[in-house]
Amino acid sequence: LHLDGSLVPAIKRVGLCCKLLAKELDAKLLELKDELFKLRFQQAINQLENPMRISAVKKDIARVKTVIRDIELHGSES
Repeated sequence: LHLDGSLVPAIKRVGLCCKLLAKELDAKLLELKDELFKLRFQQAINQLENPMRISAVKKDIARVKTVIRDIELHGSES
């Protein structure tokens, strides 16, 4: 599941099953949080190669949370 700015309109356009999508999004959220943890750890011990990756992962987490919240509020009607 690749998340970029076009994910929300794509979900609305295709009308994917919300339960299946919600499970995938939860899995992606856990994966991103784990990656963020590892990146912060690398930063703490000065082994982080790309510091901009932290902000990119944070933005991806926000995107996933936004889609999850949209599904919670609107369900399959959006």
